[in-house]
Amino acid sequence: MIIVFTQYSYIFIAAGFALIAAMILLSNKPRWNDYLAFTVIVGGLVVAWVAMHPRQTALMDDAKAVQAMIGAGKPVLLEFQSPY
Repeated sequence: MIIVFTQYSYIFIAAGFALIAAMILLSNKPRWNDYLAFTVIVGGLVVAWVAMHPRQTALMDDAKAVQAMIGAGKPVLLEFQSPY
């Protein structure tokens, strides 16, 4: 099965939105408010990326250890918990 959406799909979608916004806002003799609107759009996309992009957590080492155990052919009991 082909994976269509990955953790980096946001970059491609945001680049598409920025390109469309640039074509619309900056097409005919742009004024300062057109540049300001484009800057706000691109800034919002950057802020959204910083807030939502995947980060490595302290639990990544535990996940790698579990993957190594599962790949070793040993029975593994996984317990899922939520802090809420």
